[in-house]
Amino acid sequence: MNSRIKGHLLLIALLMITPLLHAQQVGSNSPYGRYGYGLLMKPSVGASESMGGISYGLRRSQHVNPGNPASYSELDSLTFIFDFGISGHYSRLSDGTNKQDFYNGNFDYVAIQFPLFKKMGASVGLLPYSKVGYNFGTGRSLSNIQYSEAYRGTGGLNQIYFGAAWEPLKYLSVGANLSYLFGNFSHSSVVIPRSAASSALVGETKQEFAIRDLKYDLGIQLTYPVDKTQSVTLGLVYSPQLRARADLNPSEKLYVSDPYQNPWQAPAQVLTTDTLRNADFHLPHTFGVGVTYKNSNLLVGLDGTYEGWKGMAYPDKLDELTMDERFNNVFRINAGVEYVADPYSPNFFQRVRLRGGLSYGNSYVNVNVFNPARTDQRIGIGSFKELGVNVGFGLPMYDMRTGYVSMVNIGFGYFRQQPDTDHMIRQDMFKVSVSMNINEFWFYKWQFH
Repeated sequence: MNSRIKGHLLLIALLMITPLLHAQQVGSNSPYGRYGYGLLMKPSVGASESMGGISYGLRRSQHVNPGNPASYSELDSLTFIFDFGISGHYSRLSDGTNKQDFYNGNFDYVAIQFPLFKKMGASVGLLPYSKVGYNFGTGRSLSNIQYSEAYRGTGGLNQIYFGAAWEPLKYLSVGANLSYLFGNFSHSSVVIPRSAASSALVGETKQEFAIRDLKYDLGIQLTYPVDKTQSVTLGLVYSPQLRARADLNPSEKLYVSDPYQNPWQAPAQVLTTDTLRNADFHLPHTFGVGVTYKNSNLLVGLDGTYEGWKGMAYPDKLDELTMDERFNNVFRINAGVEYVADPYSPNFFQRVRLRGGLSYGNSYVNVNVFNPARTDQRIGIGSFKELGVNVGFGLPMYDMRTGYVSMVNIGFGYFRQQPDTDHMIRQDMFKVSVSMNINEFWFYKWQFH
């Protein structure tokens, strides 16, 4: 590939980051995004997502794997990898009686991987951490006044990461990611008068906050070669607890019309506004362990994750839960498989990679549960389980000049948020994802005679 094309690819990668910062603020309509940091995103990239999200033991030379930074050293000294992904979602929310459907699309991630020195590789990219996106409510009446009360949330957290890995001993690799974690949330309650003759203003009570901090991920991979074609890799990942500080902006404002429908309008009246500096927003320490077996045709992996959310600091006024009620410790299992009939066959269909995976875990948040007949009557707190099924395939693109194989990855996923308490909402989501994994022969010095 000549230098002009390489320069164009790098420019495309940089230009993709700007819309991605905005695109990652959408893609979720779950009402459970009202609690905690929203819906957490797992750092599964490309082929990993179709294999149930496994990453800790994945170690392959032509795939980016930020889920375990120790994997970067597997890259050879001549290869440059550029990976990006998009997705579309269809979600159905149901409370047992009523149903509502949503459609969303996302520009998911950008990741680049490249060699630094012999037995040392690096990666840089942009990944989502969490998403907040919901809009729900109900009609109410007070005396002769008819009005709607709506609850809305937008925003999310993203992470720009740089990671490096080194292989100090044969079959042993260590690595680390340093991420800049950033994002903005808003949670609001809006009262909208519905009487035709009413001239009352629309009232909005809103909580906004912004987080900026550094996050660390440490990884190890140990590979045992069974023979020339078979190997088993054990992967370990640890992320320390993050004691982030953030600015919190509570406000109460009045508008002439619904601010959700007319976001650019100025408030007719500002009742209260404030800025609270250095509010506590803590993220938990995380432990992950995974094992992967692979040979020339088959890859099988299993991951387990623990996240210590219980008791993490979070401003009480955002969700009206106490520190003991708010979060749960998370236990998650991911399993995946990939099969290719013959990766070197001249027959295209023999080189297509077939993938599948399962995931299961509990939610990190609890939610307030109210009696639907009396919304002022709190029944207690509840939570939900998260289940996922993935299938997909990888379409290889072979470069006859260099021998490198790039990949178009297409995945299909079904995910369910299954409540464990009555009067909660169940969410079913269907996801289609497409990613492009481009492998290039960049660092070879061509000889001309």
